[in-house]
Amino acid sequence: MKVRFGIIGTNWITERFIQAALETEQFVLTAVYSRSEERGTAFAAQYDQPIAVFTDLQQMAASDVLDAVYIASPNSFHAEQAILCMNHGKHVLCEKPIASNPREVQLMIEAARRNKVLLMEAMKSTLMPNFKVVKDNLYKLGRVRRYFASYCQYSSRYDAFKQGKVLNTFNPEFSNGSLMDIGVYCIYPMVVLFGRPETVQAVGVMLSSGVDGEGSLLLRYPKMDAVIMHSKISHSYVPAEIQGENGTMVIDKINQPYDVKIYYRDGTIEDITQSQTHESMYYEVKEFIELLEAGKRDSVINSLEHSLITAEIAAEARRQIGLSYPADDKDI
Repeated sequence: MKVRFGIIGTNWITERFIQAALETEQFVLTAVYSRSEERGTAFAAQYDQPIAVFTDLQQMAASDVLDAVYIASPNSFHAEQAILCMNHGKHVLCEKPIASNPREVQLMIEAARRNKVLLMEAMKSTLMPNFKVVKDNLYKLGRVRRYFASYCQYSSRYDAFKQGKVLNTFNPEFSNGSLMDIGVYCIYPMVVLFGRPETVQAVGVMLSSGVDGEGSLLLRYPKMDAVIMHSKISHSYVPAEIQGENGTMVIDKINQPYDVKIYYRDGTIEDITQSQTHESMYYEVKEFIELLEAGKRDSVINSLEHSLITAEIAAEARRQIGLSYPADDKDI
């Protein structure tokens, strides 16, 4: 089965996505959307195959040269663009975070079901081989008592911000900031493993542009808790941990797990790392295409329910730290 993809967004993440997707035998790039014809044409010229270039998204959505769309535009555009494409019968793989808020996610889910198309959030980490290792070996820890995840990565764009230049990363118009950009990498795996928390407590450092630079979340589950740290204005080298009564699972990077070990209470260490032969984004494309081949309209791991719960957690955290976006008051 060949799946003809259109791409929305011509940036470094789409280039990485295409490189990974081309490792599958089913992915075919047939269309590119860009607001600039010159930029779209230059982007398409990198690939030795016929690619239609669109500067009108309505025309691309209605075109018969593509079956599915990968959306990697700024966060605030995700919902509107995805719904437009789904209303024209296109399947949608949408970059994280899937939308600005739970209301948008719900509208996207309704559009997917109404049009009988596949919608999936492109959260790469939960579809990588070593996340499956985490999930499959969780029972070895006994009763889990704590989930801890940290993703703190100093942004080069913060240097520009300190010089007075506000780029997309720190612009609320694009539903951005630390929580939405990288904090979700900590939240989504937690939701996949443990479901919806009972309570959410959040703190954060707000920047003058109106977005958060960093923050922390404390989440309560029955008989366990979860602690999350995220930042775009400082760096952390701390791995993630899932602490159980029998042992602790240590994951090198929650945003893209490559190394997983269990440290048991008796002092033994079990290396359960799974070798990974493909680029990290390959696995989300593989999942998406396999779902289409099977005629399915929802992923078990990157499910619509998991995406909605993650959006609800992020929305509650934003409410507590006073972070709002123009998209929160916008009709789609």
